[in-house]
Amino acid sequence: MSAIWIITDGKPGHYNQSLGLANALKALQPPLQVETLPALPKRQLLRILAGGALPEPLRTSAQRNPPQLLIAAGHATHLSLLLLSRHLKARSVVLMQPSLPCRWFDLCLIPRHDHPRPAANIVETQGALNPMSPGVKHANTGLILIGGPSKHHGWNDDQLLSQLRPLLASSTCQWLMTSSRRTPEETLLRLKSLEGITFVPFSETPPGWVAAQLSTAEQAWITADSVSMVYEALTAGCAVGVLDVPLRQAERPSRLVKGLEQLVRQGWVHQGVDHSEALQAVTPTLNEAQRCARLIHDRGWL
Repeated sequence: MSAIWIITDGKPGHYNQSLGLANALKALQPPLQVETLPALPKRQLLRILAGGALPEPLRTSAQRNPPQLLIAAGHATHLSLLLLSRHLKARSVVLMQPSLPCRWFDLCLIPRHDHPRPAANIVETQGALNPMSPGVKHANTGLILIGGPSKHHGWNDDQLLSQLRPLLASSTCQWLMTSSRRTPEETLLRLKSLEGITFVPFSETPPGWVAAQLSTAEQAWITADSVSMVYEALTAGCAVGVLDVPLRQAERPSRLVKGLEQLVRQGWVHQGVDHSEALQAVTPTLNEAQRCARLIHDRGWL
């Protein structure tokens, strides 16, 4: 049985990117064993670099079913990915722009907004990969995802409410809304007062709740600070609208912001509630994990 190892830095966002690719590969080539391991501590990396053996239980796993492919995302995983791939003679796949030279990896899957240099081992992706997949859509259902202030975005409750009220009034959707860890308390209070919507605060949602709702919702409206959720909603097959959020003063548009602007220009998402009645899902669905998995599969790496 072919095997894949995911190397993780413990950050859920990075792990979800790797899991998205692994799941897509598993769908193409069952049975496929997927194991997850943490990035190795510096002391263990130095021992392996000096010719030492793998630590347990990695040595047992490698002897039982050596991996053909290693996947990792996040700067803290890069050394582990390189050393383990050479030690195990497995292909290395890094997600996002690596901190080490791209030529050291077998394949780099880098978002287009990072402007990677063309190379045989570099594939541009439309945003970061994710593990979402479309489900059976429920008619006239909509999900609203509210973020909060971030590194690149400020926050304005009045601006947000001025977009939500006409959206809710002009649509016959059954609306469900949730918040995030970043949503200010004052915003939560004002969101709870909205009529015509079911509001479930982030604190009351179990793990996987948002993904389950996206898989069945026909449309999703997402605040512009939550760029990763925009890509997940697209992969889930939703018609996607973006709610405007102010950029921080004197803040030059980041690569993520520019990537979102590109999605708007290309027609993947709508910006502004004026489009609410005409919001339609784009076909075919944006599924970069599946596209990249096919590329790896076609190269015969598993």
